[in-house]
Amino acid sequence: MKYEDTLEMLEKKEKVLLKKASVEVEKAKDYSKAKNKRAAIQCLKRKRLYEQQIEQLGNFQLRIHDQMIMLEGAKATTETVDALRTGASTMKAMQKATNIDDVDKTMDEINEQTENMKQIQEALSTPIGAAADFDEDELEAELEELEGAELEEQLLQPATTAPAAPVQVPAGRQQARPVPQKQRTAEEDELAALQAEMAL
Repeated sequence: MKYEDTLEMLEKKEKVLLKKASVEVEKAKDYSKAKNKRAAIQCLKRKRLYEQQIEQLGNFQLRIHDQMIMLEGAKATTETVDALRTGASTMKAMQKATNIDDVDKTMDEINEQTENMKQIQEALSTPIGAAADFDEDELEAELEELEGAELEEQLLQPATTAPAAPVQVPAGRQQARPVPQKQRTAEEDELAALQAEMAL
């Protein structure tokens, strides 16, 4: 880029001028030792001229750097504006492609398809053939009958007696004689169950 080339050239000139200024300082020292004051002062004048040129070159470099920074900022700004413009154009195109009428039409189609699917599912879940002939009331009556028979069977089965927990009776109120508990054997339980079945 032109800026980099110019900066490089200015830096080279600055280095040359710095060398020339240091040479003039050395010459001034030599003339001063030789007691040639006038020649030493001339060397110092040239050194100051070189230093002025060096300062001027430094200002040039500073201006170029400043310009480069401004251009980079302008480039970033331009790219940002372009990106925003592209985004706005894309959004505008998307809005044109999908207006509210299209959205409403799409939603109507979705609702229609959902209703159709419900009707298909209801049609598939309706019993056909022999299952369609079953009367719900008859099935419920049969279920009640089964539940009643099961309850009756449970009532007729002999209760298994667990050993009774000792009852704490307050002092002075004890019964004169304990009530005997009759223990049933397994055979007696089976016999009672068979008799209950035959009674049905």
